[in-house]
Amino acid sequence: MSQTVIKTDVALIGAGIMSATLGALIRRLEPTWSVSVFERLDAAAAESSDPWNNAGTGHSALCELNYTPQTADGDVDISKALSINEQFQVSRQFWAHAVDNGFLGNPKEFINPIPHVSFTHGADGVEYLRKRHAKLSAQTLFEGMEYITDPGEFSDRLPLMAAGRDFSDPVALNWFTDGTDVDFGALTQQLLNYVGQAGDVYFGHDVTNLTKQSDGSWRAKVTNRRTGEKLTIAAKFVFVGAGGGALHLLQKSGIAEAKGFGGFPVSGAFLRCTNSDLIEQHAAKVYGQAAVGAPPMSVPHLDTRVINHKQGLLFGPYAGWSPKFLKNGKYTDLPFSVKPNNIIPLLSVGVKEMALTKYLLGELAASRAAQIATLADFMPRADGGDWEMITAGQRVQVIRKTGGGGSLEFGTAVIAADDGTIAGLLGASPGASTAVPAMLSVLEQCFPQQYKAWTPKLTEMIPSFGKKLSDNRDLFRQVWDWTSSSLRLTGGHSA
Repeated sequence: MSQTVIKTDVALIGAGIMSATLGALIRRLEPTWSVSVFERLDAAAAESSDPWNNAGTGHSALCELNYTPQTADGDVDISKALSINEQFQVSRQFWAHAVDNGFLGNPKEFINPIPHVSFTHGADGVEYLRKRHAKLSAQTLFEGMEYITDPGEFSDRLPLMAAGRDFSDPVALNWFTDGTDVDFGALTQQLLNYVGQAGDVYFGHDVTNLTKQSDGSWRAKVTNRRTGEKLTIAAKFVFVGAGGGALHLLQKSGIAEAKGFGGFPVSGAFLRCTNSDLIEQHAAKVYGQAAVGAPPMSVPHLDTRVINHKQGLLFGPYAGWSPKFLKNGKYTDLPFSVKPNNIIPLLSVGVKEMALTKYLLGELAASRAAQIATLADFMPRADGGDWEMITAGQRVQVIRKTGGGGSLEFGTAVIAADDGTIAGLLGASPGASTAVPAMLSVLEQCFPQQYKAWTPKLTEMIPSFGKKLSDNRDLFRQVWDWTSSSLRLTGGHSA
C-alpha cells in the first residue's frame, strides 16, 4: 500500500513560538522556499507557548533576579541580564518590522506595556537590590530603572502587595516602567498564519521518526492522530521545535551532535486569581527571589498578563516533578531518553543536584495552606478562595556532557548537525522572549553561505543586526522609539 509523501523544502516540527519564528524568518529571506509545519496537538502554541503557561513574561531581564545573581564576595553579576535584554531587543525589532509590513496584525493582540518589578524584603534583600540597581541603571538598556524603599511609594504603586504588610520589615523594589507582557500564544498564531501562506500547517500530526537520506535530505514518519493515516515527509531541512519532545526526535535522527545530551523534566502549576477586584488592584510583573535549591524557572512572581484584551493575574510557579517531557506526554519519556551516550551525564547531575531534589520533594509535599503562605509573602492578605490552581507547561532542562560527567543547564541550547540539514532547540527559559535571536542562530549554523547574503534583508528587519545596542546608545534610542511606536507601546524610554 503506497504511503502519502509530503515534499517540502523546510519541515518545522512543533507549532510553538520557535517554529513559527523560524518559519516567518525563512519566508522573509527566501519567499520561494516551501515551508510545512507539523504539530501533534490540535492548536498552535498549546504545549508551552500558551499565555496561561510559563511563557508570557516578555523576559528582558528587567525583573528576573536569577539573571543577576549575587556573587560570593557580595557583588552582583549582571552579565547574563545584559545578554538577555540585548536578545529581547532583537525580538522586539522583528515584531515591529512584522507589524510595519503587515504579516503581524494588531500588536495589542500579543504585546502590551506593563511595569517589570523586582521585590525583596529584609535588610539583606534591600541591600542586594540597591547594588543591582546601581549596576543595571548605569547600562544603556536599563536606563530609567528606579530603586524604591519608601513604604508610601511602595503602597501607591503596589496596593495589593502593601495591604496588611508590616513595613518594619524593610522592602525594596527595582522598578522599570517600560516593561511588556507578551501573549506568545497569540503571537505564534499570527506568525503561523503568515508561514501557512507559503506552505501548510498540519495539526494533529505526530512526527515519530527521522531518517537521513543518502542525498542529505530527511525523511520523517508522521501519524495523523485523528485518522491513524501514516505519512512521510521528504524535506531538505528539518527544525525540531517540539519543546520537551525535541530530545527524543534528535536522538532518533542519529546526529552526532545530539549524543551526550539528556533532559531533566520539571513540571509546575500557577495560582490564577478569580477575583476581578484584586486583579484590578495590581498592574505589574513582580518577581521575588527563588528558594534555596529552586530551579530558575521557579522564581516566584505575582504576574499581570493581558490575554484577549483582558487583564489577568497569576502567582507561582509551584514546581513539581513528572517523568513526562510534555504536558501531554508519556510517563516513559524520561526512561526512554536514557541512552548509553548520556547515562553518565545523567547520573552525574543526579548526584550533584541534591538541593534541587530536596526542593522538588518539598514542593510536592506542600499543602494548599503552604502554597497560600508562599503567596502571602507577596500579598499578606491572600485568601485561598480568590485563587484557583492551573497546570503549567512541562519544562525539560538541558543536561550536557562535560568532561567525565554532566552539568544541568537552565537556558536553551541549539543543536545543529555539522552539514546544516537539521537543527533543534532544547531547554526552556528565557526561550520564547529570545526566539528571534535563537532562530537567527539556527539560520547562521545551518545556512552559512546564504546567511552572509541575507545580511541586507536581516538588517532591514533588525536594524541592530550585527551590533550591540548596549554599546550604541544613539542606535538604541532610535530602535526603542521605532519599536515602541510600531508596537503601540505607550511613552518613550524611561530615561
